[in-house]
Amino acid sequence: MSKLDKTEVLSAFEAAYEAKNGKKPDIVAKSGWFSVDGGKNIRLAEVAALTEELTSGSAPAAEKKAAPAKKTKTTKKAEAKPAKKGSFTVVKANEDGDKAEELWIAILARKDHDCRLPRGVV
Repeated sequence: MSKLDKTEVLSAFEAAYEAKNGKKPDIVAKSGWFSVDGGKNIRLAEVAALTEELTSGSAPAAEKKAAPAKKTKTTKKAEAKPAKKGSFTVVKANEDGDKAEELWIAILARKDHDCRLPRGVV
């Protein structure tokens, strides 16, 4: 792998980009990654490849894709989605009506020695 000089690659890219698009690119460099005009972050080798594409006359890969056909708007209303059920069902209700905290307090109070409550309880 050849070593690329950052300043040479970026200056060549700026010249090719300006010749192709008629304006200077906005290049943001951040820890080895480069963003051109707020686009996707790319490495220096990819910037060099883009320079070659711009100078050879072929369109970059992003521009080669055909524009998707425009969708026609429909006035059809969206159908109402049925309400989602919970991921669990309650088989039977708690007979005592105690919460977990209250249950632990009651269990530990029945013991004949001093016990500590679990973390987060009272």
